[in-house]
Amino acid sequence: MSITVFVTNDFDHMSKIAADIVIKKIIETHRKKKEVVLGLATGNSPTGLYKYLARAANRGQFDSSRIRSFNLDEYVGLPGDNIQQRVVHPESYAYFMIQEFFGLLKNKFIETHVPYGSLIDQKRLIRELNENREDWVFKGTDAGKSIVIKAKTASVYLAWIRKEILDGYSRKIKAAGGIDLQIIGVGGRGHVAFHEAGIPFKGSSVMLIKLDDDTIANAVKDGHFSTAGDSPNYAVSMGAELVYQAGTVLLLANGERKVASIARSLLDGVTPEIPISYGQAYAEKGGDLIYVIDRIAGRELLANNKGLKEKGIVLKNLTKNLKCKKDEIKTSGRSGDRSFQRTP
Repeated sequence: MSITVFVTNDFDHMSKIAADIVIKKIIETHRKKKEVVLGLATGNSPTGLYKYLARAANRGQFDSSRIRSFNLDEYVGLPGDNIQQRVVHPESYAYFMIQEFFGLLKNKFIETHVPYGSLIDQKRLIRELNENREDWVFKGTDAGKSIVIKAKTASVYLAWIRKEILDGYSRKIKAAGGIDLQIIGVGGRGHVAFHEAGIPFKGSSVMLIKLDDDTIANAVKDGHFSTAGDSPNYAVSMGAELVYQAGTVLLLANGERKVASIARSLLDGVTPEIPISYGQAYAEKGGDLIYVIDRIAGRELLANNKGLKEKGIVLKNLTKNLKCKKDEIKTSGRSGDRSFQRTP
């Protein structure tokens, strides 16, 4: 099992350590092939990392013009009368990535991709689901569920969503050769992207998701939407099976909200109730799993290092021997991580 956990002092320290790892991986991969494929997350957790990466790229430490990227997820149902308005909505993940990363780069990526959630009209989606109940099934044990559209449907619209929006995104990732390095965060209940707690792992490629009430509540709590009624109720998201097909998966987490899910994901067994626990199965199959977390999120892991050692997990406590300069990086000020998933 290849799992390494780096416990850092705070957000800045976490961001710097994660950036060093990502830069090293990019340089190593560029030695082997022309292009690097990155999987990217939104939310507060990676914002510091993205600023470090943009700074390193602009200084010439690696060639950002030899990178293409795929984001984890996107909302369905953002306010807007048309696709363009939904894409540039301040809470869209496409907008987030431009603000927090892509717009900071002097040399742009070859190509950037965000799931095509903005192409779906939420009102029509709801109508088609209600009128064609034989065309789809729910999968999941909690409020947040995957909507699995059947191969043969009466609804042309649902068939289009399955073929072009969901399977189409998977095809693009496959055509790019798969993801070399996937950056993820973690929601308060252990979800990755919008793979909500309780959704089965099997078949979780690119999914249409009915969001968990807890996810929507966190989006409101974190200031992204005024009320639950303003928040989208659906999303398009990579599932755990697809996320953990990357060559390396780097997970970021900071703060009190993540303590329990981080601990359970490594100290307990693999369960859909904690989607990031799938990382253990991934590592057992040869995947390279790296956690970079702050001392708060890592509190229970630090207290249970013996349990980690028994599972072959390497814990590196960096809180005693390195301290980042305060305010070295200015974060975006967004408190939501994708616990509501802007993936943390």
